Amino acid sequence: MRIIISAATNGEWMPSFQKINPAYAGNNKRFSVGFHESGIGMLASSVSLMKMFTQETPSLIIQIGIAGCFDKKIPLGKVFAVKDDFVGDIGVMENKVWKDLYDLKLDKPNDPPYEKKSLPNPWLQQYNLLKLPTKKAVTVNTISSEKSKIDLYSGRYKATLESMEGAALHYIGRDLHAPFIQLRAVSNYVGERNKAKWKMQEAIYNLNETLLQFLDELHKTA
Repeated sequence: MRIIISAATNGEWMPSFQKINPAYAGNNKRFSVGFHESGIGMLASSVSLMKMFTQETPSLIIQIGIAGCFDKKIPLGKVFAVKDDFVGDIGVMENKVWKDLYDLKLDKPNDPPYEKKSLPNPWLQQYNLLKLPTKKAVTVNTISSEKSKIDLYSGRYKATLESMEGAALHYIGRDLHAPFIQLRAVSNYVGERNKAKWKMQEAIYNLNETLLQFLDELHKTA
């Protein structure tokens, strides 16, 4: 079983890289783990993930990363598994009304790999081995700071989390029938640009502790 851990930046998985069980590395044919840095944003992630998949053909892709959160009741640092991801900013603002691809009739809600306008993870139940709480996410190319965008993503898409790479994984995984799971730790609330109020290091620590536990559980089932 070949596992690839992917993140936008290597800093998001470096703690796991430094602590990973030596038995998971190298040429272990039964269970081995590799690390992949995709780059930031949907475009870089899409190209990089596709190239990685064709070279590695992994049994499972685990995308990890920090995320912004729309719900201020959720404590910073908490880790979630993403059940649905949406592409949030492809469309047009017309007469102060946002219209996405479906409003514009350029796509149908169930055109593959989409399902009811979203990109749900069909392998989530199988691979959520730690029974992590699950949330919907939205993926954007521009981090949200305006109230109108925040209301749009949290309202129309019912998203709790925001990232810049998640939908790329979900799109490719669904399109190629490649099993995947996306794990996100909340580093900040969406719209809060004062980084002194963020908990980046705590989020990365919790994310990697969760990942290491996940790998140990996955190893038991391999």
